[in-house]
Amino acid sequence: MTTVPPSLPRLGLLPRFRMLRSITLLALPALAAGGLATGALEGAPPAKRISSTDDLQVYDTPRIDPATAPGRPLFEQHCAMCHMGGVAKAASPAFLAMVAPDSIVAALTDGVMRSQGAMLSAEQKVQVAEYITRVPFASYQRPAPPKQCTGRAAEFDLTDVPGPIGWGRDNRRFIPAAVAQLPAAAVPKLKLKWAFAYPAANRARSQPTLAWGTMFVGSQDGTIFAFDPDSGCTRWTTRLSAEARTAIVADPDTRRLYFGDLLGKVHALDAMTGKELWAERMSDHPDATITGTPTLGGGLLYVPVSSLEVVQAGNPAYACCTFRGSVVALDPATGREVWRAWTAGEPKPQGKTAAGAPILGPSGAPVWNSPTYDPVTDRVFFGSGENYSTPADSNSDAVFAVEARTGRQIWRTQLTARDAWNVGCMVGNDSCPTENGPDHDVAASPLLVTADNGRPMLVVGQKSGEAWGLDPATGKIAWRTRLGHGGTQGGVHFGMAAEGGTVFVPINDMADTYDARVYDAKLRGSGLHAIDAATGKVRWFTRAPDTCRGAKFCDPGISAAVTAIPGVVFAGHLDGMFRAYDSRTGRVLWAFDTRQPMPTIDGKTTKGGSISGPGAAVWRGKVVMNSGYGMYSHMAGNALMVFEPTR
Repeated sequence: MTTVPPSLPRLGLLPRFRMLRSITLLALPALAAGGLATGALEGAPPAKRISSTDDLQVYDTPRIDPATAPGRPLFEQHCAMCHMGGVAKAASPAFLAMVAPDSIVAALTDGVMRSQGAMLSAEQKVQVAEYITRVPFASYQRPAPPKQCTGRAAEFDLTDVPGPIGWGRDNRRFIPAAVAQLPAAAVPKLKLKWAFAYPAANRARSQPTLAWGTMFVGSQDGTIFAFDPDSGCTRWTTRLSAEARTAIVADPDTRRLYFGDLLGKVHALDAMTGKELWAERMSDHPDATITGTPTLGGGLLYVPVSSLEVVQAGNPAYACCTFRGSVVALDPATGREVWRAWTAGEPKPQGKTAAGAPILGPSGAPVWNSPTYDPVTDRVFFGSGENYSTPADSNSDAVFAVEARTGRQIWRTQLTARDAWNVGCMVGNDSCPTENGPDHDVAASPLLVTADNGRPMLVVGQKSGEAWGLDPATGKIAWRTRLGHGGTQGGVHFGMAAEGGTVFVPINDMADTYDARVYDAKLRGSGLHAIDAATGKVRWFTRAPDTCRGAKFCDPGISAAVTAIPGVVFAGHLDGMFRAYDSRTGRVLWAFDTRQPMPTIDGKTTKGGSISGPGAAVWRGKVVMNSGYGMYSHMAGNALMVFEPTR
């Protein structure tokens, strides 16, 4: 089997500083997936390659030119010494570039950077924020908060206790009939009830959670909303410093909310008021982030830790690499660390590149997915990504089982060996590990399923375009099924779903991945697959129809997580189409184009774009979905939509 360097559709990184510019031209769409076919195929069209960062990023707003921005010399004089690696804990430019500009100004005025900001005038603080974020401050207009709820709409329904479903509770992403209250026969009657435009956003990553009669969701600018699901008014809003990247996890026992953010922090909020109770950063590494949703179970909160250091190695002078992936168990009452399970050995000097940069390894093996907790065996299961540097070890592209109380490893099964890769491989510099990939991350959560034969099975989706069945007791591989060619932004990305012994596997498999690689179209698996959890046998496959009609940044595949209710699977596509499939046959029951302009609850207009990251939430007859993913050559959008069947 031939393999390819990977892609990173899970990461929220848009490096924009000049020293990183040349690497992002090649790397951003190609950091965390694997593939079956690579290079030149007989009769295939010429390979394409990204020519500028503009090809990777999609914005609907004006942009600042960093070369001429007046904030550039100010950043270099006052900020670069720390944020370009001089201080270990200082956020890297890649992270700062994704923070809202008013948050940068606030940090320099009365926040953590106020001592540095004391040397700058108010105008200079704005200029620094513009340079960092590339957003003209004058064009950055945060809309007024949505209408505040009054009367009965302001009341929480305390009888609506959140059940153990969805990311952070049960990663099978199956919503039972009692919660969904949406018969399959009513799905074709779904109509848009109301929509909301996330403020100052070109993407929507946080999956909504419905509990206590309230919809909780985070946004790109760090605002957490508590909506009345019927009207769209808000019971409260809380603004934090960085993008909420994960689903919101509702704790029925304490009425708390848990989630992770761009800067690698886990937050706990009071669900009734939005008050922050605690916030803890999960790693001292400046490139650490949280991509997978924290999981609540067995009295602990299990947090997956990932990072964007893989991009830094595109600079041949960078000492690659020092990040180690992990899962951290926290006391949910306080945020105190109880244990940490590492997914890579401790980095040690391994020599130097020809350019003289130190090589540190092993490293990497980030955890992109939400851990799966099994209350029966009191175990936690999770998957890892590639090593960032030589030597590759046995922890990359692997599935782990650990004791839930202690973090002690019970077993580890590696799905792809010798996988060390970083962006240096894309640009051809000496930072590329000798293994040179293929970066076949296990990016989606492993699903613990009871197969139709009554046996438990751990079903794993990989960016190689494969699904695997593992014995949860031993980690032994029971079956392996190829569903697509995989590759850069190919294979399984954010998440699968399961109804009984059937697992629904979304495959992305983009035709043009902008990284000079060509894949065999005959193997393309873009669409939704239903497989037997006991054997891996494909029960049906519905290919994703191509509705793009040549539109830029438009692809038909399924990158977002899918969600199942009895008889129905909901899937958002990269072309902006939101579809409902018959779970028995794969027939499309309903579809909605989220790219169309939609009126919002405040009298304005919003539109979606590519759908990636979170999947649908279904509750009391309503279907809630995000749309918009303006990164990695996908279409921007900022829509939150609530659907309900017509009577």
